[in-house]
Amino acid sequence: MSSPSSQSSSSPSSRIRRSPEPQPVAGPPSAAAVFLVLTLEPGGESIARDVLGAVEGLTRSIGFGHPEGRLSCVAGIGARVWEPLYGSPRPAALHPFKELAGPRHRAPATPGDLLFHIRAERPDLCFALAAELVRRLGDAARVQDEVQTFAYFDSRNLLGFVDGTENPVGDTAADTALIGDEDPAFSGGSYVVVQKYLHEMDAWSKLGVEEQELVIGRTKLTNLELDDAPGSHVDVNTLTAPDGSELRVLRAAMPFGRPGHGEFGTYFIVYARDPAVPETMLRRMFLGTDGAGPDPLLDFSRAVTGTSFFVPSASFLREAGD
Repeated sequence: MSSPSSQSSSSPSSRIRRSPEPQPVAGPPSAAAVFLVLTLEPGGESIARDVLGAVEGLTRSIGFGHPEGRLSCVAGIGARVWEPLYGSPRPAALHPFKELAGPRHRAPATPGDLLFHIRAERPDLCFALAAELVRRLGDAARVQDEVQTFAYFDSRNLLGFVDGTENPVGDTAADTALIGDEDPAFSGGSYVVVQKYLHEMDAWSKLGVEEQELVIGRTKLTNLELDDAPGSHVDVNTLTAPDGSELRVLRAAMPFGRPGHGEFGTYFIVYARDPAVPETMLRRMFLGTDGAGPDPLLDFSRAVTGTSFFVPSASFLREAGD
C-alpha cells in the first residue's frame, strides 16, 4: 500500500472521471439501521483505507444469502483524516462540523473521522456487518458512537409524528444528494451531517395534541402540513432559493431508545450535494432568524453529538482499496 503522499498525483480523486458509481445514499427507508461513528488512531490509516475499500464486498457477502434483507452500507470520511487517507485534492466543501451555540440551545461538535450508515430489513444483518467492520478496524479506530435504530409504526418518530414526509424520491433524490459537475473529481459523492438527539418525553407528553402539532407544523394523525404555523419545526426547516424553489436535503433519520434507561431519541442524518443547505437549516434551528426564534422542537429534543463527513463514490473507495 502506497503512502498518502505518494498518492497525491495518482490518487482515486485524480483517476476517477466518468460516471462513478455512488454509494447507496439514496436507498429506500429500512426497518433497521446501525450508525457507527469512529475516530482514527495514529498509524491506522492503511487499515482504515483497506476496510473502506472492502465495504462494498463485505456488504455483498453478508447479504448475499438474504436478498430480501436489502443490506446496504454507506461509508463517510471526516475532514481531519481525508489527507492522511487519500492525499489531495480533497472534496471542495469538506470541513468539520461547526458547533452552534444559541441563546437557548446548543448543537455540539463531537469527535468523528469515519461514519458507517448500515441499513437492512433485518437487524441481524446490520449487526453482522457492523461487527465485521469493527473487527477489521481493530485498534486502528476507536468507536465514539454506536446506535441501533428501528422503524417505528408508519415511519413515525418517538414523538409520534411521521418523519421524512417531504423527502425527495427517485431521480430527484439522487440529484439532491449526489455531487455532479460542480466538483468533477468527486462526482457521485455526497456530504452528510449526523446528530444524535435525545427527547424529553415527559415534557412532550404533557402537551395536548394541538400544542404538539403547532410545534411540529403538521397534524399528528394525518400528517398534513398546517396552513398557519409560523415558527414551527416545519417552518424553520423550509429553505427557499432566490428563484423561490425549495432547497432540499435527503433525510434518513430513524428512532432509537432504551426504555429501561429512560433514553428515547432520533438519530438525525441528512445527505446533500451542497453541505451549506443542511448547515443553514441547523443555524436556523439553533440560532433562529431575524424574524423568528429557534426551532421550538429543541425545547423537547436535545442534540448530544454533531459530526460531518464526505461520502465518496463507491468507485472511489474501490480504487483506493486496490
